[in-house]
Amino acid sequence: MSDILALAVALSTGVLLGVFFFGGLWWTVQKGVASERPALWFLGSLVLRIGLTLAGFYLVAQGHWSRLLVCLLGFLITRIIVVKQLSRAPAEEQTQLKKETGIAP
Repeated sequence: MSDILALAVALSTGVLLGVFFFGGLWWTVQKGVASERPALWFLGSLVLRIGLTLAGFYLVAQGHWSRLLVCLLGFLITRIIVVKQLSRAPAEEQTQLKKETGIAP
């Protein structure tokens, strides 16, 4: 496999690992808040998400630091996108609520 193709696979795998990790975090918060045993949800999710994410990094790297670095870059890009999307949503909801109630923004 050529170096560029291997790095592209590592980047896309990093993005997928980020989607799994942060999507799982979001899902856990939704379920954990409504649960009778939230600590079990959060601890179990943390162990599962970290374990699978680290295993994914290990499999992608295959002993090459450049693949590991590019995979981490994809993971961090996903984090930035998720944070921007989630921080934008409440502001849009507040603006919509102000319009519906007649309060000027």
